[in-house]
Amino acid sequence: MFTRLLDMIPVTKPFVPAYTDVEELLKGVWERNWWTNNGPLLREYSNRLSAYLDAKHVQVVGNGTQALQLASKALNLSGNVLTTPFSYVATTSSLVWEGLNPVFVDVDPYTMNINPSLLERAVDEHTTAIVATHCFGNACAVEEIDRVAKKYKLKVIYDAAHAFGTLYRGKSIFQYGDVSTLSLHATKPVHCVEGGAVIAKDPELLKKVFFMHNFGHNGPEDYYSVGINAKNSEMHAAVGLAVLKHASAILADRKRCVDFYRAALDGQGVGFQETTANSTHNCAYFPVLFPSESALKRAMSEMESRQIIPRRYFYPTLNQLPYVKHSAMAAPVAEDLSRRILCLPLYFGLEDETMVQIADLVIRSLHVSGYYANAPHYKPQDLITKEYPDVKTEEAVKVPAAVPTGVNSGLLQTDGKT
Repeated sequence: MFTRLLDMIPVTKPFVPAYTDVEELLKGVWERNWWTNNGPLLREYSNRLSAYLDAKHVQVVGNGTQALQLASKALNLSGNVLTTPFSYVATTSSLVWEGLNPVFVDVDPYTMNINPSLLERAVDEHTTAIVATHCFGNACAVEEIDRVAKKYKLKVIYDAAHAFGTLYRGKSIFQYGDVSTLSLHATKPVHCVEGGAVIAKDPELLKKVFFMHNFGHNGPEDYYSVGINAKNSEMHAAVGLAVLKHASAILADRKRCVDFYRAALDGQGVGFQETTANSTHNCAYFPVLFPSESALKRAMSEMESRQIIPRRYFYPTLNQLPYVKHSAMAAPVAEDLSRRILCLPLYFGLEDETMVQIADLVIRSLHVSGYYANAPHYKPQDLITKEYPDVKTEEAVKVPAAVPTGVNSGLLQTDGKT
């Protein structure tokens, strides 16, 4: 079993710091016998995160989902919350868990973030907030969202689970909104194995979060408010500190991988997420938009047969969840993206040869599905094989009249079946 796992190319791998770096930090934990309850390593980790992210008020918590729950509670949200249907399930489930009603606003087909031009028509007398995800680490239209929020006196929470290192107009993305939440899970570029953070503009709001994340305790015999146990530990902080010192190198290497993939696949019949204007993407993921769901499934099958494991982030859309009150609310753009989008493997140290193999399989599957590419722009084309001997072929392959090559072309397509 372990050999098979080692041979697998997963959609991501956690960054592994030097064992000796973690070991040195853990010696102090053993010596102090202080394992949790806001220990010195956790406080140091919070301070260093604050400095790296250029965010003044940071509270590390147990995970990114708890961060979302605490944000909603600290802001005293009620009623309806405008949110995206295209995100990880925790964006919606945390709202439902807190007794809130998610109202889904469709996404922009290019950036894949909540479409700000649709927000106003979804506001009603019960709306109290907007919860928007920086999807795949791509910055939301923060200025337009802020305009709507101010006009209708709404709170803004950014689910920035994917957005460690993302910038907008040269500033940290965590400087926007009333609250941002961060995931520090091992699947994220910079992590502490299990963890999350609440980042607030207002120090008084973060004070509320601090008490709420520790049962509401204000000393051993007094209580500030209702609370839960959302604390993190010295063990996680030790790993977090060891990883954090490599943050810039991690983000730079992911950019190397994204640039390689884009060069290999540009002009080959797939589309890419468009980076928001005036922003710097952190390259947390590499989503590829296929011309049809059947083409996506063929590519997945070809990769999985070689122990390459991409993921359908995010499928299905959140407006289709069975426990959502407005589950019938249509989000045609998000639903179309969800059927056709696939995240390719991306992690620190991913080798060029592996990316060549993955890109090759994507191109092969498109050829067999009948989606022949435009003239390729990838100059070192000799790295990508031109023969497709071991791909299952169909008896008759129909070539469409127009080959979709970007996220906008082919929008709201059928599955290519005529």
